[in-house]
This record gives sequence, structure tokens and C-alpha cells, in this order.
Amino acid sequence: MTSPVPALHPEYTRGYIQRISPRMYPQPSPSLSSRPHISSLANKPKLLDQVRYILRFRHYSYQTEKTYIHWIKRFIFFHHKRHPAEMGKGEVEQFLTSLAVDRHVSAATQNQALHALLFLYREVLTQELGWLDNIVPAKHSQRLPTVLTRQEVRALLGALDGIPWLIANLLYGAGLRLTEGLRLRVKDIYFTANQIVVREGKGDKDRITMLPTVVKEPLTAHLVQVRALHQQDLTRGFGRVALPHALDRKYRNAAGEWGWQ
Repeated sequence: MTSPVPALHPEYTRGYIQRISPRMYPQPSPSLSSRPHISSLANKPKLLDQVRYILRFRHYSYQTEKTYIHWIKRFIFFHHKRHPAEMGKGEVEQFLTSLAVDRHVSAATQNQALHALLFLYREVLTQELGWLDNIVPAKHSQRLPTVLTRQEVRALLGALDGIPWLIANLLYGAGLRLTEGLRLRVKDIYFTANQIVVREGKGDKDRITMLPTVVKEPLTAHLVQVRALHQQDLTRGFGRVALPHALDRKYRNAAGEWGWQ
């Protein structure tokens, strides 16, 4: 499900449908293209929908999709809703400069916006422009990381309880990212082997990490309670979760199975 796109100026909306990537949508035959129809133009996807389509086609993470869409929208609104196909190096540099000078963003944030725009021009608008290679990324500043002491970690975890305590201990003890911890499924926790299998992590890669001993007993008790709630949800016609890679079509009942929760 995609997020709604804000209403745009009519001229900008027309500009959206003027540029459709030939990689995504086959062009009609000459006999048809010589007779354009308003209805066919109106059915063509908008620019942001094209961006989402290509990102998902290439299996980018959902977080990357949200980030790229965010920066592309900010770039467009920064230039008063001009279509990106009508802009170039000058507008990109002006936007990135404004982020650093007016918004005081970090170099990492500035480069994040740059990569989003490079993806837009190269992969969506399919513009092979030389100026894309000449834009120099912002230089990262050298900073010392802030590392908590053991006493500080104990104090932080000691201030939590319940599910937040479980998640925080999984993140800290197993080295999980926040999204990985929240998306963890029952079938990927191996209590006997003291292991956790992280599916589709950063870079769409799987990996194996340790299951912290401190969470084994509380996590087991938590899953017993949640399984009872899951059974109640199933009897009411709910209790189904989203499955990756269209597995819901291959395994019709998998979305309601306990292991996928």
C-alpha cells in the first residue's frame, strides 16, 4: 500500500505523465501512439509511483523507499513543483546547498538526499547526463562515537520492562537494528541453538546472530501468552500477517501459522 501523494498544481500533474520510463512500461505501437487519447494519458502512473515501482522491483528496503520518496518530494517542492525532467545540475546543487547552509543538515543527510536524486535521474527518468558524475558528495566529518559504559547500559535497560525491555535486550544483546528487531518472526528464533536468523537485513541479506541468554526465559513466557492471543484472533477471523515474496499465494494458510507471526 503506497502513501497518498499530495495534490499538485495542474501543470505539474501534466508534467508527471509526460515522462514514462521505457524500462517499466512498453510503448504502444506507432499506429496507436500517433493517436493519443486523454484517457490513456490519465492512466499513466505519476512520477512518485514510478519511483516506488522501480525501488520495489529492485528489492530496495522499505526504509530506503520512504527515504528516497521523502527527498524527491522535498526537491520538487523546493523548486516550486517543477518537474525534475525540466531541471538539472544547477537545481540539484542549489537544493543540496540549501540543506547545508539553511537547514544545517549533516554531511550524511546531505549525501542521502544526493543519492535519492541520483536514483531519480538515472533509474526513473533514465537521463544519462554527465553532470551526475561531477557532483561531489559532502565530506564526512570525523567524530568520536558515543559509547555507553556497562553501568549506563544496565541503568538504561533497568528503566524498561515488558515488551520494550525484551526488544531493547534483543537489540543490544543480538546486535539487531531496530527494524530487524520489530520484524523478527517466531520461526527465526532457535532457543536450543541460542541463535536468531535475521531475514532480509540491510542489503537484503540474511545472517545468523546469537540469542542473548538473559532474554530466553522472558521471551519464552512472552511467546506463550502471545500464542494464546493469536489463537483467539484466528477464531475471530484475524491473526494473519504479511508474507514476503508472494508466499501468501504459494502457501495459502501460512499467513495465519504461528511460526510466521
